[in-house]
Amino acid sequence: MIGVVRIPEERMKILRRDAKMKDKLENFSNSKIKLTEDVEIETEDPLNMMRVKEVVKAFGRGFDMEDALNLLDEIFCMQTIEVRDFSGKSRNRMVVLKGRVIGSEGKTKQKIERMTETKIAVYGKTIGIVGKYLDVHLAAKAIEMLLSGSLHNTVYRFLEQQKR
Repeated sequence: MIGVVRIPEERMKILRRDAKMKDKLENFSNSKIKLTEDVEIETEDPLNMMRVKEVVKAFGRGFDMEDALNLLDEIFCMQTIEVRDFSGKSRNRMVVLKGRVIGSEGKTKQKIERMTETKIAVYGKTIGIVGKYLDVHLAAKAIEMLLSGSLHNTVYRFLEQQKR
């Protein structure tokens, strides 16, 4: 069974440059990976194909390969949130929205990751979250709160209450 995943060219360049990443993915997933214009995956098991595709998509969305490889485990999942400016105020609004999620020197992103035990990648027009299902759901809610304008302290209090 062969599957194909398209990832951004700059992420493809990283994958081509570091053969160890490709080898690691092949070894952990018991599949063959071929890097052409896209990422071609060959494996016998359809469930394995689905998981390997998720790993490649996560890598393409800006995650480190180490974090993306967690998706081979069935208890992990990935959620992607599209960053959109509904106000139509300016083109710079998307940069501001992503900046709210990242925070000063990455502190907001790190705090959400720490409080929800997830990994977050802000890349392009999306924010990706990898972790265990309930943790991903909680991190997504926190990010959506920030994108809709909630104060950072309000989001942190929400996360503290939910984790209790």
